[in-house]
Amino acid sequence: MIKLIGILVVAAGFALRFNTLLVVLAAGIATGWVAGMTFNGIMALFGEYFVENRYMTLVVVLMVPVIGLLERYGLQERAETLIRRAKAATAGRVVLLYTAVRQISVSLGINLGGHAAAVRPLIAPMAEGAARARHGELPEQTVQDIRAHAAAAENIGNFFGEDIFIAVGAILLMKGFFDALKIEVSLWAMARWGIPTALVAFGVMAWRTRALDRRIARAAKPPGPKEGRT
Repeated sequence: MIKLIGILVVAAGFALRFNTLLVVLAAGIATGWVAGMTFNGIMALFGEYFVENRYMTLVVVLMVPVIGLLERYGLQERAETLIRRAKAATAGRVVLLYTAVRQISVSLGINLGGHAAAVRPLIAPMAEGAARARHGELPEQTVQDIRAHAAAAENIGNFFGEDIFIAVGAILLMKGFFDALKIEVSLWAMARWGIPTALVAFGVMAWRTRALDRRIARAAKPPGPKEGRT
């Protein structure tokens, strides 16, 4: 069980809000040490996996300056202006629509979206714009609540959607785990049983977005005569 210390390091690091990269690095080093590896061996393994996945890393590294350049020239403002014109749009509906798009695209093996590529520059500003179009200026706490739900839409859509696609890493990892235990489970069966879980997750997100719209309406409502008294 001591070899699972990396999980404890990750949980503690995230709970204390340390730098994510440093937490993951510390968890890998701790796991390697308790497994009997030398420090040089652990660093060599880090380097080996980095080189093997350098093309995936390159895409992420190049995406950051591109998104930053688009934001500098008004991407967020244009997205917010566009969504203001949709009279039926609310913050909750924008977030829920992105959840659906993310789940469906990932389940088909198409990676559309991401925190850096979609949530920050597009989805969060569009959700805020929809809320402001209906209720005017919003309290800072409400703005942060909208942004948190936009980020949650990415996590829920991606996490539960990818379990339906047979070629994704999570499914292959589970397949390897079951094979090691001599348990015969097909990839198609695991993907098929990921569908009910994804639907339940989407239903929970639909309930949460409805609750979000109600909270926004309450927060933006001006206080009545009694509520305004001190």
